[in-house]
Amino acid sequence: MSAFEYAALDKAGRTRKGVLEGDTARQIRQQLREQGLIPLAIEEIVRPAKQRQSRRIAISATELALLTRQLATLVRSGLTVEGALRAVAEQSEIARIKSLLLAVRSRVLEGHNLANGLREFPKVFSELYCATIDAGEQAGYLEVVLERLAEYTENRYSLQQKTLLALLYPGLLSTVAILVVLGLLTYVVPQVVQVFNHVQQQLPLLTRSLIALSDWLRDWGSAALLLLIGIVALLRYSLRFEQPLILFHSLLLQLPIISRLERGANVARFTRTLNILSKSGVPMLESLRITEHVISNRLLRKAVKSTTDKVREGTSLQEALKQTGLFPPMIIYLIASGETSGRLDEMLERAAIWQERELETLLSTLLSLFEPLLILVMGGMVLIIVLAILLPIFELNKLIA
Repeated sequence: MSAFEYAALDKAGRTRKGVLEGDTARQIRQQLREQGLIPLAIEEIVRPAKQRQSRRIAISATELALLTRQLATLVRSGLTVEGALRAVAEQSEIARIKSLLLAVRSRVLEGHNLANGLREFPKVFSELYCATIDAGEQAGYLEVVLERLAEYTENRYSLQQKTLLALLYPGLLSTVAILVVLGLLTYVVPQVVQVFNHVQQQLPLLTRSLIALSDWLRDWGSAALLLLIGIVALLRYSLRFEQPLILFHSLLLQLPIISRLERGANVARFTRTLNILSKSGVPMLESLRITEHVISNRLLRKAVKSTTDKVREGTSLQEALKQTGLFPPMIIYLIASGETSGRLDEMLERAAIWQERELETLLSTLLSLFEPLLILVMGGMVLIIVLAILLPIFELNKLIA
């Protein structure tokens, strides 16, 4: 049985779209006619491999976490994988999710396991997701693995949301501050300094500097903005290539404050991913190989690849990580403790929690310092502009007196 997307007209002449299951397109047309609909177009969701891989179905992290949680609940309650997929698909009101789940169900009905069905949609289900499902199916505790995956997806989405929300206000405040200063320099200052055009006396240095900056912004501001946009576009294009990207990531790991954020985010992702894979029964070498792909920084990714090679040769995980020189001592200590005591899964989870909390603390500290600092800088710039305008007035008053 396959899944089909359809478009049909109802009795009121409105177009209706949806997904139905059947053996052939003719059977789907018959189902639509029985419902009082006139079929317009019917298309099979599950197609040959090359066409199937080209399908661009995308879902958000929230939707992925929700459907994973629903599958875990239904499988734990005793439903078969095929039944759980169908139940979640019928419950979903989003057409693309329904199509996705029914396509996976079709693969399961053909005799494939759930992991292979999910691998047909690599843009939705990552290698981490599929490998964890595969390990759960082989070990016979798929419901436990699905629950862990749901928690992992929810935690990762929550961390991303917290970071974005934390950066939203400072970003908005910075944009407004820059626009206010540019507005003062390009529109307010030129109007005010016209008062001093008839004065034969030399203006103060601060005033002359402000007028020169204002004139430059008015004459060359647009060109400077276009040049800045061009430089940013060129940098983004160059980062598509491996060598410039490695140089950029190396620079990020050397900058004083940004290095802690970059390292912290990647190490948190590394420990959390390794924890979920290890807990799900995936072999360590395979876990390390999969974990390489969830790390964005190329230097840290190379370090994990080097770690994988050394572990394959017989080196302990903590020793291999220590030799890279890129992982925090606390993470290495926790992993060493886990390897010694035989509780590596537990220590990896503690390491992940510790690193995520440290990252959140660092972000909140930086943001709490950034806001008053930005207000001080903004106030200082406005003060300079006001002083540059008032100084000539004070000198004129002295001459009149």
